[in-house]
Amino acid sequence: MAVPKRKTSKSRRDKRRATHKLSTPAVAECPQCHQPKRPHRVCPTCGTYRGREVEPLQLTAP
Repeated sequence: MAVPKRKTSKSRRDKRRATHKLSTPAVAECPQCHQPKRPHRVCPTCGTYRGREVEPLQLTAP
């Protein structure tokens, strides 16, 4: 079994973990109701997408 020859220093360990941060989700303003929404998604408040009403799917979950 492979075993490290040297102890990983705190600096090297923390440099590796520096990219593990969470990013905040992008938020845009709905042009119809001016409420915050995620880009490229149906507005959860008014139910519009790209200026037209979108009807929710009536599918049952499997």
